[in-house]
Amino acid sequence: MVSKMLKRLIGIATAVATISTMAVTAFADEPYDTYSYDNWDDPIPSQAGYMVERTWMGHDLGLDKLSDPDSKFFISKSESPNLNAAADMYIEDSTRTIWVADTGNNRILCFNEDFVLKGCYKTIDGAEKSNFAAPRGLFVEVDKNGDTILYVADTENSRAVKLKVTGALTCELQQDFLKPTSQAYSAEAFSPSKVIVDKEGNVYLVATTVNTGALRYDKNGEFKGYFGANRVQQTAEVIARKVWRIFASEEQLQAMATTVPTEFHNFDMDEDGFIYTVTESVNADTDAVKKLNPAGYNIWNNAKGNEYHFGDIARDYDEGVAKKTKLTDIVVGDNDVFNVLDYESGRVFQYDKNADLLFIFGTKSQPSEQEGSFTSPNAVETLGTKVYVLDGLKNDITVFDETVFGKYVHEASVLNVEGKYTEAKPIWEEVMKRDGGYTMAHIALGKACLNAGEYKQAMKYFKTAYDQENYDKAYEYYRDEFLREHFEVIVIGLVVFFILVAVYSHLKKKKIIWSITECLAFVLYKISGAFKSLMRR
Repeated sequence: MVSKMLKRLIGIATAVATISTMAVTAFADEPYDTYSYDNWDDPIPSQAGYMVERTWMGHDLGLDKLSDPDSKFFISKSESPNLNAAADMYIEDSTRTIWVADTGNNRILCFNEDFVLKGCYKTIDGAEKSNFAAPRGLFVEVDKNGDTILYVADTENSRAVKLKVTGALTCELQQDFLKPTSQAYSAEAFSPSKVIVDKEGNVYLVATTVNTGALRYDKNGEFKGYFGANRVQQTAEVIARKVWRIFASEEQLQAMATTVPTEFHNFDMDEDGFIYTVTESVNADTDAVKKLNPAGYNIWNNAKGNEYHFGDIARDYDEGVAKKTKLTDIVVGDNDVFNVLDYESGRVFQYDKNADLLFIFGTKSQPSEQEGSFTSPNAVETLGTKVYVLDGLKNDITVFDETVFGKYVHEASVLNVEGKYTEAKPIWEEVMKRDGGYTMAHIALGKACLNAGEYKQAMKYFKTAYDQENYDKAYEYYRDEFLREHFEVIVIGLVVFFILVAVYSHLKKKKIIWSITECLAFVLYKISGAFKSLMRR
């Protein structure tokens, strides 16, 4: 145990010593601290994978056109030229359009990828309640006819709606999704806040106060049940309550509060139909992030237990205070790389398809005037190499773009996920030139060496990364290879050894040679005699 701890301390000291000089120069111009985690779950400085490209405010977005009578986007002279408590954002990849739920202004906004205003939607043609009321969730798709279909969680109208966009300011109702009449729905209120749609047209809603999973509707608006409920967080209080139930009377059981799971807060869907969910409860560990298959099973919940960690997982390396995590949004981008937004810290945590951490960027501060920092980060989206964060209090959108370092990591990571370790090796070496402490690079290079049969070198990489499991695997291969290559020498050596032992035993029995003890005694006797002769002189 002492040896293991000593190795860990030496490793951390070495990493800090080698990285600290680089951190002073490479990180000096960044608006936030960049770090990652090693295999001990200790935070270490890291090169930035993303940098702020630009922050877009209301006046940058052309929202003043909404109150300009000469503009084709004119709604009224009193229309706000700014965002107000915007709660959600969605980017439709095929048209490269950016949609914003401008919640406080009761409207949906549409921009092209350069944030040029394309549309504003406040009313719905053909709907009983024609005006939006605090819309908090968005999903957009382009159908086979090329029409833009807009799904909105119209929260304070207690509904979700499917709309066809018919113009820059107009949209018409296609379908509404209302409070279920089924006995399976027991909540009194119905306040949908987020919405997504699968390829079959099934609609999934997150509704506040509903902790039994997402509400699932078919394309005709019929309620079909729940999907992907969280498990109960196993806190000390929950465990104690379970034990007490064993001994409690019937009256005590009826009076006892029921333990329920935490509702998840947001979700997204990848190209294969897997739904990713996040739970906003502070420091929630159980089901904080899930990847659900079409049957609603979390594929990251395996027999070994929860081996996946999301958000900050250790104490802050420079502040010395415990980190808090409140995951509020998730988006799946190209190559199934997904970004998780932490409302509490204002940071974006980016992971590859295998849920291995790639980058951490952004921060939260009060007041927040610096680019890359937030006060109320509500939504995260991606388009190509860029990551977008919507702040509902600053009422702006910050755009991050990948750095050269980020580009190398992404290219190498994709190859790694596909098992192409050899092809990824030169790219990981480029990563190492820029950040010698990047843990994933050491592990990836170790796997490349392992795949190439360079077991001793693989052991060195895994040792540096403190990857015990892969180190043991490389050691087993190295040991087997050593035995194969030196088999004849080992066998001959063993035969010679046993022959010498047999001969020695035979000669000793015949009193032809002395035992080892007798030999030592004779040598000591001769040394002692020589010493005595010397003293006499």
